[in-house]
Formats: sequence, structure tokens, C-alpha cells
Amino acid sequence: MRKMLLAALSRVLPGPAAAAAAGRTGAVSEASRVMVASRNYADFANEATFEIKKCDLHRLEEGPSTTAVMTREEGLHYYKTMQTIRRMELKSDQLYKQKIIRGFCHLYDGQEACCVGLEVAIKPTDHVITAYRAHGFTYARGVPVREILAELTGRKGGCVKGKGGSMHMYTKNFYGGNGIVGAQVPLGAGIALACKYFGKNEVCLTLYGDGAANQGQIFETYNMAALWKLPCVFICENNRYGMGTSVERAAASTDYYKRGDFIPGLRVDGMDVLCVREAAKFATEHCRAGKGPIVMELQTYRYHGHSMSDPGISYRTREEIQEVRSKSDPITLLKDRMINNNLASIEELKEIDVAVRKEIEEAAQFATTDPEPPLEELGNHIYYNEPPFEVRGPNQWIKYKSVS
Repeated sequence: MRKMLLAALSRVLPGPAAAAAAGRTGAVSEASRVMVASRNYADFANEATFEIKKCDLHRLEEGPSTTAVMTREEGLHYYKTMQTIRRMELKSDQLYKQKIIRGFCHLYDGQEACCVGLEVAIKPTDHVITAYRAHGFTYARGVPVREILAELTGRKGGCVKGKGGSMHMYTKNFYGGNGIVGAQVPLGAGIALACKYFGKNEVCLTLYGDGAANQGQIFETYNMAALWKLPCVFICENNRYGMGTSVERAAASTDYYKRGDFIPGLRVDGMDVLCVREAAKFATEHCRAGKGPIVMELQTYRYHGHSMSDPGISYRTREEIQEVRSKSDPITLLKDRMINNNLASIEELKEIDVAVRKEIEEAAQFATTDPEPPLEELGNHIYYNEPPFEVRGPNQWIKYKSVS
């Protein structure tokens, strides 16, 4: 095999280079690189059709399609986005353990198919609001990795200038990142009310976890949204544990997609980016058609503990986590689909992995060297588009100027 590979190399490289390469241990890897680079894009399929898991339905006669078409371009985009989120969260774990990131920090690794599948199904003009496990959504909505990591380290170059931290990141049409359990759900309905009021045919994805699903304010919001037929997709990311409590111990009914009662619902495989994408398309079309709200339950799993202060193995076993990783990992599932259906090669995906790691390392370098925001900016950005005014500090003699 080695001789065959070197023979192929000699036909591609000039004579002296081929001879030199044949005498070095790196010849095989160099040959592989050349052969991959010379592979024509025409060798790959443009698209492929996949069977996906059927969604469980509530008050719906039909649900999302059980087949999904994915183009090569889409697959590469999904893979790179999910891999970037995974690597960003692993880097956040490292920076937290080095005490460079402080305070609350809830990581999203394992759940990447949820935020990516949802984002690719909606329009940039649509709206998203979520709870405190928000890094993945922040990136999916368009915030660069360096700004997310700089926000986590409290630096001036962060997406909210180092003032928000892990739980409070924002960008256009993305409303956080909210630290109070369940409190973002009524806010999401308010955003959906604005969508309906302005008549722009936009929708709001309102996310919460299984731990928040028992909050009374969520049921109040369901009622108002149904009465007013708001274009709101209520999405429960069920990762099976609310902090350290399993869903079976916390909820009399774990059918979260039925919790809307009079609101239609569907339960989705949240570990499959294509399943999430198709379900989100179905749900948003339901809202845009003026049929009112809909509830989605995404069955997913987090690899880390609830937050960085939770080791994540006092209420579940290492074997359970490893079993999910080996059988249901969203990135591995997508990778296998692409390779098995000739949408990409192993070498091409490895190149993406290398590029992602490089981007994360450069972002981490920025996040650890960028300056912290100066104290005089403490009072800024309280209001939007308002004249400057004074804000009282810790006592009446200390004042800060607030600029919009």
C-alpha cells in the first residue's frame, strides 16, 4: 500500500521532490494531502435525502416530513457551526478551570443540533430568546467566537462590552441569555405580540429548559399567546436534568410537548440537526399562517454539568454520558451521514476541524489579552438612543455618565 501511494505521489510531484519525499517518513501524509487537494468537487454528490425520526404530535393531524434533503453546502455549514460551538464550549471549560472566566457559566456541548437546526430554519429577521445556556445561540445568531469568549472573560471586546458575561449576551433579534428561570418566556410572548402588531410576518422562538417547564408563568403565557394567536414557537430543550434533578423526579408528566393543552405540540429528536430543522420549519410555517402558537419539545442531552460548579456525575453515571456520546452525538451523526452519502470526505472534515481549532485558539488569545472595560463606562447603555445623563454610584458623591 505504501509503495502504491508513493508511486501515485511520484506522478503528482516533480521528480526531485518525489525522490526526496520517498526518503522521508512524512511521504505518506504528504501524498494524502496532495491526493485530497487534487480531488475534484464533481466527485461529491450535490445533495442527499435522509430518513429522519417521526415527531410525536399533539392536536396536529400531520407533522413535519420524515425525509429531509441536505445539500453538500448545507452539510458543511452545519458541521462547521456545530464543531465551532463544541470547541468554543470546551475552551470555555478550560478557561473557567484556569479562573480566567469567573461566575456563572452554563455550557452547551451536546445540544448543538438544537440551536443550529433552529437557526437554519428561520430568517435573520425572526427573533430568538432563551435562558442562560446561551453561548450556542449567540454564535448561531451571528456573534463571532472572539466576542463571545471576550464576553465570558469580561473584556471590552465582548459582544456586550464585558458587562453581561455568560448569561447575558445579545445581538440583533437575539434577546439573551436570561438568568431568571422561566422569566424569558413571557418576554418571548411580548416579542411575538410586537411581531403581530407590526404585521411583518415574523416569529419568535422562545426557549426554556425542562427545569423551567413547571413554572406558573409559562402556563399564563400559553394562555395569553393562544387567546391572541401570537406567532410564538415555545421550545422546551429537554436535556433530561433540571440542575441535578431528573425529569422523572421533577415532573408528573414528562410529555412537555403536550403541556400547552389547547396549543398544538410536537416532540422532536433534538440530537439530529435535520430533524430539528424540519420541525422548526413546520412550526414557523404554522405561526406565519396565523394559526397561533405551537409548542416544541427537543429531546437532547448536555455533556457538562448544569453549570461549571456542577461536576455532572453525582446524579448520573459516567457510563450514561458515554453511552449518549457514542450512540447519539449530533456532530458524529451528521459526519457519518455526509461521509456515507458522498457529501464530504473524512480529510475535508478534518481540515474543517483544524481550521476551527485555530479559530478558537486565536479567539481565546484575544479574550485573555483584550483590556477590561474602564470604570467610567459602567453607567453606559442603560437606555437606547437617549441623551447622556448622570447615574449615581455607590454613594451620592460618586456619579457616572451614562451614554446610549
